[in-house]
Amino acid sequence: RVQLMESGGGSAQAGGSLKLSCAVSEFGNYACVGWFRQVPGNDREGVATMHSPSGAIQYGDSVKGRFTISRDYAKKTLDLHMNDLKLEDTAMYYCAFAGTRFACPLEFRLYNDWGQGTQVTVSS
Repeated sequence: RVQLMESGGGSAQAGGSLKLSCAVSEFGNYACVGWFRQVPGNDREGVATMHSPSGAIQYGDSVKGRFTISRDYAKKTLDLHMNDLKLEDTAMYYCAFAGTRFACPLEFRLYNDWGQGTQVTVSS
């Protein structure tokens, strides 16, 4: 199993920025890593995903133009830069891994390994 551990969550004001990081034990080949978020009572929502080795990225509609996903192979980290935060970005954020894939959909059910999550709270 791939091990993942998130860090960097916390509180921010609307319009502000936060950066989340995920330590990943391996990125794999023809595999996906991504960020998802969840609020109580809802399914996990796909935020951003990235494919190895192509680097192809997908963003959820609600974060396009505000969030950026990036990875560092040497440091084995997956980052999520969140700008122009909105109240509705408040959620628990998880990083996840899915192996043996040629594309990386935003569907959480396709991902096998998950971190423990980090809370992001946006206030007005």
